[in-house]
Amino acid sequence: MRTNNDVWTAAGFGVLAGMRSLTAPAFLAQELSRKPTRALKRALPGLTSKRTARRLGLLALGELVGDKSPATPARTAFPILTGRVLSGAITGAAASRDRKGARLGFALIGAAAAIASSYVFYGFRHLLTQRLRVPNVAAGLVEDGLALALGARLTRALR
Repeated sequence: MRTNNDVWTAAGFGVLAGMRSLTAPAFLAQELSRKPTRALKRALPGLTSKRTARRLGLLALGELVGDKSPATPARTAFPILTGRVLSGAITGAAASRDRKGARLGFALIGAAAAIASSYVFYGFRHLLTQRLRVPNVAAGLVEDGLALALGARLTRALR
């Protein structure tokens, strides 16, 4: 049962990475820095640090602000999508509680979910702004709210 939950958590972090590439590792690092185990510190030394969690949080905040700019490239552009895939893979692998195995599988789940989510939320944003004529800032804030709610839910699943 625990593995099934880990699969959904890895997929959830991938979805979050597809929505906001830095929000996924920021939420994960914040949760992992709360009470890291010795095994977790060895497996993911960078993500268990409170300093890293704070820095990722600031970067994620910057991403939330920058996302509203018309100059921001589309999330489906190759370099941007690549960053989202890497974020989904890293956070998906970290969602695995079995540190000795299955990390590659969880990384693949996170990466695949990030790709799918990037395209789904690109379409969602396009629908809101182009078809429904919602201002870009408002559409971005809707997506931010969804991303923050998902991140909060995912961190509770890790406890």
